[in-house]
This record gives sequence, C-alpha cells and structure tokens, in this order.
Amino acid sequence: ESRERLSVCSKLCYAVGGAPYQTTGCALGFFLQIYLLDVAQLDPFYASIILFVGRAWDAITDPMVGFFISKTPWTRFGRLMPWIIFSTPFAVISYFLIWFVPDISRGQVMWYLIFYCVFQTLVTCFHVPYSALTMFISREQSERDSATAYRMTVEVLGTVLGTAIQGQIVGKVVTPCIQSPPFIGETNSSVAMRDVNMTHYTGSLTDTRNAYMVAAGVIGGLYILCAVILTVGVREKRESSELQSDEPVSFFRGLKLVMNHGAYIKLITGFLFTSLAFMLLEGNFALFCTYTLGFRNEFQNILLVIMLSATLTIPFWQWFLTRFGKKTAVYVGISSAVPFLIVVVVVDSNLVVTYIVAVAAGISVAAAFLLPWSMLPDVIDDFKLQHPDSRGHEAIFFSFYVFFTKFTSGVSLGISTLSLDFAGYQTRGCSQPSEVNVTLKMLVSAVPVGLILLGLLLFKLYPIDEEKRRENKKALQDLREESNSSSESDNTELANIV
Repeated sequence: ESRERLSVCSKLCYAVGGAPYQTTGCALGFFLQIYLLDVAQLDPFYASIILFVGRAWDAITDPMVGFFISKTPWTRFGRLMPWIIFSTPFAVISYFLIWFVPDISRGQVMWYLIFYCVFQTLVTCFHVPYSALTMFISREQSERDSATAYRMTVEVLGTVLGTAIQGQIVGKVVTPCIQSPPFIGETNSSVAMRDVNMTHYTGSLTDTRNAYMVAAGVIGGLYILCAVILTVGVREKRESSELQSDEPVSFFRGLKLVMNHGAYIKLITGFLFTSLAFMLLEGNFALFCTYTLGFRNEFQNILLVIMLSATLTIPFWQWFLTRFGKKTAVYVGISSAVPFLIVVVVVDSNLVVTYIVAVAAGISVAAAFLLPWSMLPDVIDDFKLQHPDSRGHEAIFFSFYVFFTKFTSGVSLGISTLSLDFAGYQTRGCSQPSEVNVTLKMLVSAVPVGLILLGLLLFKLYPIDEEKRRENKKALQDLREESNSSSESDNTELANIV
C-alpha cells in the first residue's frame, strides 16, 4: 500500500501537465477572433470559416486520437508518454505560427486554417493521453482522486495564466486603427497626410504583431516546460492498466447504450446550451469591450478579472453543491450571470459597472466550469445500476460531452463572426457602424441570456436530484459488497478443494 502511494511531488508533476491545454485554449478563445480581424486583417467571412473549421476539427480529433492511442503498443516509456513527448515540439511550433502574420498577398486564410487545425490535432495528441494517464499513475482510487484534485487546481490557474500572459503583453501595445470617415476633397496635401497616417499605422501594427508573437513565445515556452516536468516527474505504470478484468466492450454497442440513457442526454443538452452561452461571451467579449464600450486599452484587464473571479470562487461552488445539491448549484450559479449581462448593455458605457459585471461573470463561469464534471459521474452511476452487466463505458460519457461542446462552439463562433460581417464590420476601424455595436450586444448579452434560460429549463427534466443520487450511491455500494462477498466465497471454495 505504501508503494502505491503517490508523493506530493509526483502529484504536482502530474497536475502541471494540465496547464498547456488550458493556457493555450484560453489565449485562443479570448484573443484569436480579434487578432484575425484587426491584426491579421482578414475579412470577417474568412475569419468565421477559420474559427468554425478549427473548432469542428478539434472536436473530431478527440475520438480519432483516442482510437489510435488504444492501438498503441507499450514501449519502455509507456504507452501514453510517447504521444506527449513527440507531439509537444510540433504543437509549440504550430501554435507560434498561428500568431505570425505571413508576408504573402494571397494564402493567408489557408495559412491560419492549416496551422490552427494542425495545432488542435497536436494539442489533442497531448491532452487525450494526459487525461487517460490518471488511470496509469496508481492502482489506488484515492490516490487518483487526489491527483485529479491537484490537476483541476492547476488547470484553473492555467486559464488565468493564459489570459494574463496574452492580455498583458498584447495590452502594452496600443493596437492602431483607422478613422472610418473617408477623406473629403482630395488634394495633394490630404493625400500626403493620408500617406503619413498610413505609415504611422503600419509601424504601430508591426509592434502589435510583434507583441502577439512574444506572447506566443512565452506561452510556447511554458508549454514545453510543463511537458518536461510531466514526463520527468511521472512514471506510467503498466500494471495499473491490468486491474480491469472486464472483457473488451464493443465501442458502437456501448455508444448506443449511452445515447439511449435519458439522464445523460438531458444533462449534456442542458450544459450544451449553457456552455454555448459562455463560449459566445468569451469569443466576442474583447470586441465588445473595444468597440461597443470603448475600452480599447482595458479589455485585457477586464478579461483577467473574469478569470481571477472564476478561480477564486470554484471552492465556494464546491462547498455550495455539497451543502445544497448540484441541481440547486446549477440554477443559482449559472443564472446569476443573467442580470449582469443585461446591465452591461442597458447602462451607458461605465468602466466600474463593466468590472462589476466581469466579477459576476467569473462567478458564473466557475459554476459552469465545475458542475458538468461534478454531475457526469452521477449519470455514470445511474447508468451502471440500470446496466449492471455492461461495463467500461466511462470514456464514452466524457468524450462525447467534450465532442458535442467543441463542435457546437465552433458552429456558434463561426456564426457570430459571420454576423459581424453581415453587420458591416470595418477591419482596423477605430469605431464600428451602429449595426455592428447592436450585433455585439446581441452576441454578449441577448443570445447568451436566451441560451442560459433554455439550458436551465432543460435541467428541469434532469432526473437525478440529491435524493436520487444518495439512493444510487447506496445501491452501488450494496452491489459492490455483494460482488466482494461472492468473490470471497468462491476463493474459499477453491482453497478447500486445493
């Protein structure tokens, strides 16, 4: 037993491996849209294609990589570690190239589309085996749970780190813009003045592009450091994977059973709508702060306040759901953002009000981040009671929740960027037409509020409340005790025969 116990150092090394996925994902989620539009200067239509295809491809790669990993033979480094080791340098290179503006007149769209999809594939090659590594670090369930708690803490800190690094480095450089009213009365002097302005603009834009590359380099270095700490400090144990005596389960048979489980469908449908609400807020908030509210030089600090608020309130929601129940936590936690999202678009532009809304949004983000992973195990327990002879489907429950969330987020981001194009978004503009400001208000307020309310209505159909959860837990415990006693009696009979 002492041999199976993980040291604090091993748990920390394992937890650090969760930071790269969250750090890069947060930087891309908050800043990629405004980067493609105002720094790379892509047409909003093409930016929407890049965002949609990249997120959709990211969703598809999860089951693909999981399938290939299951076919990977064991090596002297393990079965999962080689994927982490070999994907890391290429992932960092492709991540850096996402934030690089190539000096080519044509092909920029293909450049960003290719490297965005390549990075999503490579970071999946890191994160899927890392997630599965939980089952290979120890045979003791209590040690796995403890290591997972360390991991969740570091992952939340990773989101803060990604926002802070990207936001503070980029925020130190004032992104240049062009006044939207055209020059009236073309004279030689006005043409000369335009040339001067454009030269100043190009120089300032170069500084902005360099700032994005510096931020990408810092995050890329952090990615490599975390991967090195993980591979050096954690040993993958083959014997831990050999504990399961169940026969391999057909994937498609398991998928059919899972998708017919009503509690699972109701849970992921409810969280699908609430997650989409916060993803729309995440993807468009930088543009909303810059153009609609006019806080061009403050948006990175506002984003940092959101993530800090989320980080600090996760322990509160953990206490709240154990004290009042998970369904109550869903209603209170996620709905708390609604009045503040309405206030931020109704009240005139006010920096203090915006920071208050940022704190409130962070509180709800924390609930939305924590609750799906807290409630999915309850659904799996309910499934085990209804199908006691069917085992080994846990990965399907988690992977398809991630798949649906990523795919629909790609659709939502693509549609939102396309909406800005239809509204007449002006690339590089210091201000935007009123139609664009109305569209941004819809994307960060009206649409998220509608999605949140729809998701909460669907949660009314979710059947597992606290009483049902306790009943399931007791029934599972009875089944385990019955199985253990049956196994002990079989062993006793065998011993008597011998």
